[in-house]
Amino acid sequence: MAKDIEVGGTYEGGKDYQDPPPAPFIDPAELTKWSFYRALIAEFVATLLFLYITVLTVIGYKRQSDTDNGGDLCGGVGILGISWAFGGMIFVLVYCTAGISGGHINPAVTFGLFLARKISLIRAFLYMVAQCLGAICGVGLVKAFQRAYYVKYGGGANTLSADYSKGTGLAAEIIGTFVLVYTVFSATDPKRNARDSHVPVLAPLPIGFAVFMVHLATIPITGTGINPARSFGAAVIYGHKKSWDDHWIFWVGPFIGAAIAAIYHQYILRAGAVKALGSFKSTSSSYH
Repeated sequence: MAKDIEVGGTYEGGKDYQDPPPAPFIDPAELTKWSFYRALIAEFVATLLFLYITVLTVIGYKRQSDTDNGGDLCGGVGILGISWAFGGMIFVLVYCTAGISGGHINPAVTFGLFLARKISLIRAFLYMVAQCLGAICGVGLVKAFQRAYYVKYGGGANTLSADYSKGTGLAAEIIGTFVLVYTVFSATDPKRNARDSHVPVLAPLPIGFAVFMVHLATIPITGTGINPARSFGAAVIYGHKKSWDDHWIFWVGPFIGAAIAAIYHQYILRAGAVKALGSFKSTSSSYH
């Protein structure tokens, strides 16, 4: 089968393809639209549900595997089950909210899409606020329902393992978030959707799998943040000093990872830098 050839925004033997225009840096008009506030509500509720299910899974596993409390060391869902809880919830919630808010559910994803000019600064900032508030409320529900075990088993808060240095923890968060945000860009790329329109792949599926795989790799290091709202919400409700000692890792790491993913996808894989340079050269030559 011959490869598709991009010609003036279309593919031979493929669907029409056109990049959406860059989002305005600041778009005050968004504040006058109900669809914008509906998207904020969707991000808030999705992040609340995400934290409720996932942190509840973590607490339940620690309770079931606590041998001092009659538990079984090999009992509970284990790291594999916790990873499935995080990845599965992302799959479900992105599927449910993608058509309303884009299904970010993560400030790092929002930051990456902002850098790629997919959303405005106003939308990015308020999405992050909604996500953090949703995370706090979600973990708050876990504490309300599991008060006897919540504090005893660490409140689902992200902490750096004693066996690893801060540099290792930061690197794990950067790489893990890069994998996630890179997958988000690839799964939602309009060019891919046009070229592979005959392949019925749900965008939330690879995104959920990316979250699952990253959790398998990094739970032993940092408990896996890759989502500042998840780490922030758990730290706020848990409230112990330990959860704040290295909390900066769970913001700096994901934001760096998201920025690298955005640059890699937009300016290398999608040749954004080459296109910009070509546009600059053609503009310059028109003046000679």
